[in-house]
Amino acid sequence: MESKSLLARWRANFLTGLFIVLPAVITVAVLVWLFGTVANITDTLLFFVPQEVTHRPGAEGPGSGAMHWYWSLAALTLAVLLTSALGRLARNYFGKKVIVWLDAGMLRIPLFNKIYGAIKQVNEAFTTGGANSFKTVVLVEFPREGMYTIGFLTSEQHSEVQAKTGKKVVCVFIPTTPNPTSGFLVLVPEDQVTKLDMSVADGVKYIVSLGSLTPGLGEKRG
Repeated sequence: MESKSLLARWRANFLTGLFIVLPAVITVAVLVWLFGTVANITDTLLFFVPQEVTHRPGAEGPGSGAMHWYWSLAALTLAVLLTSALGRLARNYFGKKVIVWLDAGMLRIPLFNKIYGAIKQVNEAFTTGGANSFKTVVLVEFPREGMYTIGFLTSEQHSEVQAKTGKKVVCVFIPTTPNPTSGFLVLVPEDQVTKLDMSVADGVKYIVSLGSLTPGLGEKRG
């Protein structure tokens, strides 16, 4: 009986400790994964530094192993600085013209332009307030009747669809969580869409936070 009691106390202590440590462990694991994923791209910025300096020795000789973490950190810092410089450049007339030319060039590359154009439109929808941005946060029944999800109203004009279905439908983008840049595009009858007072920015925060950041009732759209 005493051994069972000790085992039960140990199990309770272990589970309590696990619940305390688990969020920190998962957070560190996500940050390490994110750093490694980004580093796979930013490491190429150090092409001008000899690999014998930036990389560990490997089976094929000096510089054939993985890159040292501090060089990856230096590459990430360089990427941040270059991105900031690009942002500053985009704020003046000449910089805007250069970016427009580069953008037009990318949109002329076969296959690449399809992916780049789609991502660009989604990005603009989240970051700008122009005509292509999300209009309203809505509530729709998805993926089946009786289950509700948050979506963004993107358009209310679909004459061909309305003529074929005999219903007035609206276009709703339903993002995935926690990555709202991918999702589903659904056409929903207007009378089955519930418009919310939540702002688009709060809607994005709600999705990214897995529903943990909930705007207060009555907060109007901005």
